[in-house]
Amino acid sequence: IFNGRYGLLQLIDDRTIIRKIMKFLGMTILGFKIIICIHLIKNRNMIFQKEITLNPFSRGFHLITEYISKELPQISGMLNVFIKHTSASLTLNENADPTVREDFEAHFNVLVPESANYFLHTLEGPDDMTSHIKSSLLGSSVDIPLKNGELLLGTWQGIYLCEHRNRAGARQLVITIVGE
Repeated sequence: IFNGRYGLLQLIDDRTIIRKIMKFLGMTILGFKIIICIHLIKNRNMIFQKEITLNPFSRGFHLITEYISKELPQISGMLNVFIKHTSASLTLNENADPTVREDFEAHFNVLVPESANYFLHTLEGPDDMTSHIKSSLLGSSVDIPLKNGELLLGTWQGIYLCEHRNRAGARQLVITIVGE
């Protein structure tokens, strides 16, 4: 049974699917309805979605590739990792030399300094607005291809949690895979 946007639909076999979809589509040209049905049948993508919580990290850039990898099912497709926060971000970059992550932190602190006196949104401290800006620059999600549950990253690539707050809490991530 498929619980979708338009209600419950029991998927028994291709003929049943075609009849139910054709009935749902109503009065349209028969050939057009069949083409739509065949397309839907041939492109049955599975969607996997899971929310995970990461324990608090200190301010800086942290490799979280292993946290993500252990949550993945054995399917192939496209993975999206989304962070549900506005003061932390995600990016892909080098996973071998930890000084890369230190350099990122140093550069972003020069690029968006907490000492700037023109920020109005500082209710939660001097790292408040600067965290939002850094998060917007880097982004809230990354996309990575998967093959049989394995991340298809380059040799030196890893997933970074970019923590921009001085005293952050736990961070929630949504892992979504569209695959087969």
